[in-house]
Amino acid sequence: MRFIYELFSSSDNPNSLGAKFRAKRLKKFEKLFFRNFNPEKEIRILDVGGTDYFWKNSQIPSLPSVRITLLNLHTEKTTHPHIQAVQGDATDMKEFADKSFDLVFSNSVIEHLFTLENQHKMAAEIRRVGRKYFIQTPDKYFPIEAHYALPFAQFLPKGLVFFLLTKTRLSRLKRWEKEAARQYLDEIRLLDEQEMRALFPEGKILREKALGLTKSLTAHTLR
Repeated sequence: MRFIYELFSSSDNPNSLGAKFRAKRLKKFEKLFFRNFNPEKEIRILDVGGTDYFWKNSQIPSLPSVRITLLNLHTEKTTHPHIQAVQGDATDMKEFADKSFDLVFSNSVIEHLFTLENQHKMAAEIRRVGRKYFIQTPDKYFPIEAHYALPFAQFLPKGLVFFLLTKTRLSRLKRWEKEAARQYLDEIRLLDEQEMRALFPEGKILREKALGLTKSLTAHTLR
């Protein structure tokens, strides 16, 4: 039972499926990163919605030329000398000038913005402040909804999903707190490939596969 719990827990758990997919995604990102950037020159990265923990297993922050800024609604804790954290809004990055970052990175954040309008605002700001970008999000049509680990939860009535989250242990073998369940049900708006192409028209779309199906989508300009 412990093994199953860990397997379907959040990606912060290193033994979870989510963490394994994240690690594979990070390797792909690093491969593209080193094709595009000269580590001898200064490289400024903005991680929208990012954490210090995400970069723990990456060699990129330790490069002498790299400086990473984490942007969140609250100030994240960070102990790495090349990672700083600031408070801000992904839909309105007025504190940053045009093309002030060499790369904007974001992992599983753009689906947490409540509305398509906010997603367009975030995408526009990413394209404004970054010279290049790498933006990942779960695919709307993957059968297992990424946040609840429930089959087809994204297509069910929210009232039913709320019941399943708070009254049963079907989601990650736990009962969700009512406040957390409401928050997720309100804020999550999954994107499909057509919408990602519209948000990032000059980007290439990478399809992350699981069981032959597209699990997540990444729009990027690292070519």
